[in-house]
Parts: sequence; C-alpha cells; structure tokens
Amino acid sequence: MQIAQQIIFVLISAVAIWLFSKKVKEISRNIKLGRDEDLNDRPSQRWRNVLLLAFGQKKMFRNPLVAVLHFFVYAGFIIINIEVLEIILDGVLGTHRLFAKPLGALYLFLINSFEVLALLVLSACAIFLVRRNFIKLRRFVSKDLNGWPRSDANYILITEIVLMSLFLLMNASETLLINRSAGISGEGFIISKFLHPLLSGVSNHGLEVIERVCWWLHIVGIFAFLNYLPYSKHLHIILAFPNAYYARLEPMGKMENMESVQKEVLYAIQPELAPTGEQASPLKFGAKDVQDLSWKNLMDAYSCTECGRCSAACPANQTGKLLSPRKIMMATRDRLEAVGKNINANGEFKDDGKSLMHDYITTEELRACTTCNACVQECPVSISPLDIIVQLRRYLVMEESNSPQEWTAMFSNVENNFAPWKFSPDERDKWAEEMQSQ
Repeated sequence: MQIAQQIIFVLISAVAIWLFSKKVKEISRNIKLGRDEDLNDRPSQRWRNVLLLAFGQKKMFRNPLVAVLHFFVYAGFIIINIEVLEIILDGVLGTHRLFAKPLGALYLFLINSFEVLALLVLSACAIFLVRRNFIKLRRFVSKDLNGWPRSDANYILITEIVLMSLFLLMNASETLLINRSAGISGEGFIISKFLHPLLSGVSNHGLEVIERVCWWLHIVGIFAFLNYLPYSKHLHIILAFPNAYYARLEPMGKMENMESVQKEVLYAIQPELAPTGEQASPLKFGAKDVQDLSWKNLMDAYSCTECGRCSAACPANQTGKLLSPRKIMMATRDRLEAVGKNINANGEFKDDGKSLMHDYITTEELRACTTCNACVQECPVSISPLDIIVQLRRYLVMEESNSPQEWTAMFSNVENNFAPWKFSPDERDKWAEEMQSQ
C-alpha cells in the first residue's frame, strides 16, 4: 500500500512539473517574439530595484495597511511552502515528517512559525475578498475586470485560504491523535491546537483519515496552483523579479526616439549631411502588433498584476476617457497569448487578420493618453503601459497617417516651418521688429 502511494505521488509530481515547464517555455517563447532591446546597463542599480521593488514591495507601502496585508500573503505563502520540500521528500521516500528528528526543537519552532504565517495569510486573503466583493473599491469594479479577470482574483484568494486551512487542519488532527496516544491534552502547534475541540468527537481512525486527506489535498492543491499560475495574473509572483531588474532606468519623461526619424529631420534641416547613394529605409515606424513591441513590453504584459493602480492614477481615465492603462496591458497579454496559440497550432505564426492595434486597442484609447507617466510611477512591478501606448500611437500617425485634424495641421507646420505655428521661419522674428517700432 505504501509503495502504491509513493508511485502515485511521484507520477502526480512528474505530471505537474512537466505541465508547468511546458507552459513556462511557451511564455518564454512568446516574450522572445518581441524585438531585441538591450537593458543590461548599470547592474548595481538594477539589483537595487529588485531588492526594493520586487522583494521589498516599496511602492506598495504608499498605502501601509494594504501593503502589510499583501506582505503577509506574499511572504507567508512563500515561506510556508518551504515545508513543501519535506512533503515532497515524505511522498517520494514514504516517510512522515522527515525533518522532525534531525531538526529537533528547531522543527517545532519552524512549524509554529509557519502556522502563525498561515493564519496571517488566511486572514489577509479573507480581507482582500471582502474588499473586492463587498466594499467594491472603484478600481476593482471597473469594466476592465469583467468576466474571467474578476473571477481569477477570487479563485486565487479562495485557493490560498483553502491551502492554509488544510495545513492547519492536518497539523491539528495529527497532534490530537498524538495527545490521545500519550494520554495528555492541550499540547500541539501554536495555532492548530485551537482546532482540537472541533475534532474532539472524531475517532482515532477518523483523525488518521483527516490527516492523510489534508496531506494529499494540500500537496495536490499546491501542484494545481503551480500550474494555474501561468494562466493567471498571479504570474507576477515569478515575473516581478526579472521585470524589476530589466526596468528602464532613464528618467520617466524621456521618450525613446527612432534614430531613422531623427536622421530624416536632421537631413531636412541640413541637406548637406544626407548620405549619398541608396539607403535602407526602416521596415516599420512604431508598433502595430505584439511582434513589433520589445521583449520588455511583452514581459510587462505577462507581469501585470491587474491591481488597477495605474488606471486609478491616470488623469484621462479619471475624467471619463476610454483609456485605461490596465486594459492596455491586459489587451497586450491577450493578443500575445492568441499569437502563441496560433504558433502552437501551425508551427509558425499564420496571419489571422487581427492585430493589437484596432482589434484589441482602439484609436480613441491611444489618443486619450497625456503621456504624464502617472501609470508608470504607480505600478508596483515596474511596468510601463506608456511605452506601449507611444509605440502604437507612433504607428497610427507615421504608418497610417491617422491623426486628428488639429494634429495634422501642427505636423504640416513643423514639416514646412520647423515650428508648430503657421509662420515662415523668415518671418518668425517680426514680432520683435514691431516692438522696436513702437
């Protein structure tokens, strides 16, 4: 019987790890569909971002209460799952609490610490469920989250509550059984011992069954969570760290210009600098689809937590415009997943008649952006919705000549007069002459 359980455990573990690895490879391939971008400069500052933004969650602490609750969930869940190592070894070797004897008193301290963290995780998740579903903060009831995204957040919170409850119930049933065998009462781990009264009417065999069922559900639940992660917004648990490292370090107000465009402007002003002979023209201005964005933009899309802090800070969104930076990231991720499925089905990407521009993100959304960088400033995991917006808007204007009439007039003046105003460069200083004549 024990050998059969070990074989079943090994098979479940192997399948779970294989499925997770397969999806991770797909996500990695999808991210690499983006154009190349070198973000390896200033490594010391990048590691500092990882420590402060990813590990320390610096931006979260602008709202201390929410930050502390989130930290309980984040740190507690990660630390508690250190126990998964013991569970996996027990499952493979057919042992029970393998580390108990070697660690002695330290083991008791660790399990007690894990139980305290489990209670904190459970409480924080319950509070977050209430905030999302009963208090209904504005950024959580936005239409951006209609459908699957809203359910996704609830599923994750409920799963974490269930996993922590199973952990505590498993410990409670085992310690109560030990107490009965020793003829004592009141002994147990720091939190789970308070569950003993709830189990007092259960027979010894029943306690054994409860402990084993909780053990299996706990580990199978963790494997299920592992494989749900790549399909969920909670992928940021993993991607927040590389995303913080590869964040752009330039001042937020600095925009990336296309060298080819800069040269065209320079040659228009100073024709003598223009190279002679045939010159290769750029393939495309801006971005129409996800393949035109950089790999960092695509990693941003997968790293989005859907927290809505970007949209809550966006002045366009707050004044009723269609733009929502959160929706920009979600749409980019949705399109990238669609492209990935297309590649899976055909071996390579086959034109599906769709693109990120127009089919997933509208012109109206892009034009509403003021490029104020509020969304970039607020994002807790170093995402830049603005960079995607600017590239898509650049495509609209430079490839499709799609711009409002007011913009077109300004562009024409810049092209002909080198200024936004409809005055010839030769007449630009006439205002000064008029002042002198007065």
